Amino acid sequence: MSRRDGIDVRPITETEIPDWIRALNTGFLRSPAVSEQETADRGAYMLLPRTLGAFDAGRCVATFRSFPQQLTTVGGAHVPAEAITNVSVTATHRRRGLLTRMMGTALTAAKERGDVVATLIAAEYPIYGRYGFGPATTATQWTVEVPRTGLDRRWSGPADGGRIDLVDGEEVRKTGPELHARLSRTQPGVVSRVERWWQVNTGALKPDGTTWTEPFYAVYRSADGEVEGLVAYKSDDNWGDAKQPLNTATVKWLIGVTPAAERALWHYLCSIDWITKVKTGWRAPDDLLPDFLPDPRAARITTQADWLWVRILDVVRAMEARTYAGSGTLVLDVTDGDGLSAGRYRLDAGPDGAVCAPTGQSADLTLDVRELSALWLGEASAVRLAALGRVREEREGAASVADALLRTSRRPWCPDIF
Repeated sequence: MSRRDGIDVRPITETEIPDWIRALNTGFLRSPAVSEQETADRGAYMLLPRTLGAFDAGRCVATFRSFPQQLTTVGGAHVPAEAITNVSVTATHRRRGLLTRMMGTALTAAKERGDVVATLIAAEYPIYGRYGFGPATTATQWTVEVPRTGLDRRWSGPADGGRIDLVDGEEVRKTGPELHARLSRTQPGVVSRVERWWQVNTGALKPDGTTWTEPFYAVYRSADGEVEGLVAYKSDDNWGDAKQPLNTATVKWLIGVTPAAERALWHYLCSIDWITKVKTGWRAPDDLLPDFLPDPRAARITTQADWLWVRILDVVRAMEARTYAGSGTLVLDVTDGDGLSAGRYRLDAGPDGAVCAPTGQSADLTLDVRELSALWLGEASAVRLAALGRVREEREGAASVADALLRTSRRPWCPDIF
């Protein structure tokens, strides 16, 4: 708990949940009204010691919440993360350092708990770099013009012996968690999904204030009957003046653990009668989708932006947790305004593992923890950051060495928002 200028920043109590929700809704420009059901819903999963509020004369004017998360790093290992969400400051109390105080409290506690990183999805780009966060994944949305794809609209199923079936939410809750677990063992950037995620996203749990419309669910099973892909999607009802269907299928989420599963599910969506457009939802920027199409130009990028932001809390464990395709040594001088990760570290990495340890050797690269966090999952380029003046080479060619060690053949991807 900290008190400054008459404003307390501290964990909330159970009786303060409604006031905290009101402040959160206000900050996100939603109706400030709070129902008993919403209070009960949120109270069921919020961890009060990790739910912070700023209180001015007893009224909550800023909100901050975190929860435990597992994040997949390069090579498939999971590291414990401090997942940050529900961050808001009421317009009447901006520029008073409230977010800085809440963030400092949370990151210090996460470091003491042993979390390797902190994560968040940033509503606005400029906010979180000053706290050591770097954009670690990018997300892309495509709109597919189905008639231009060149796909056979008479397609009736995969030619590889697999099959696609429509299923219901109950079946998704049975098969989805294991499928997602398989994805999380291979895809850097994937974050854990708890049981509540599957309940909310299949309608078994309907939080107050949300409108639930049952989507369609399709599952891809391989020739041996194993579930390798799932998609949830919805459709609008749009007909042109000439009584021609102009419907759009919008993907809520799609996961596949094999290229065959992804190909089959995208082809399925593009073959549904009356569907003339497919909106893909948030995908990796190097997603295979466009090149599954005979005419990749039929897939037009409609949105591309930063997605998952990462803040390294423990440099040694973070660098040792991931794998490296090549071999090399790099000495990193890491600056950190909060002092949580500052230091000079020697990384000796190779295909068989890595050792990272504090060192007194001369640095090869000097960079802030936010840049190291952006590099860690393989998304950013040290050479590019050096050109931008965000990484400084202390030894000529060190940025190229860093790219050879840290960059990955496929880009990291976080399928979720939290």
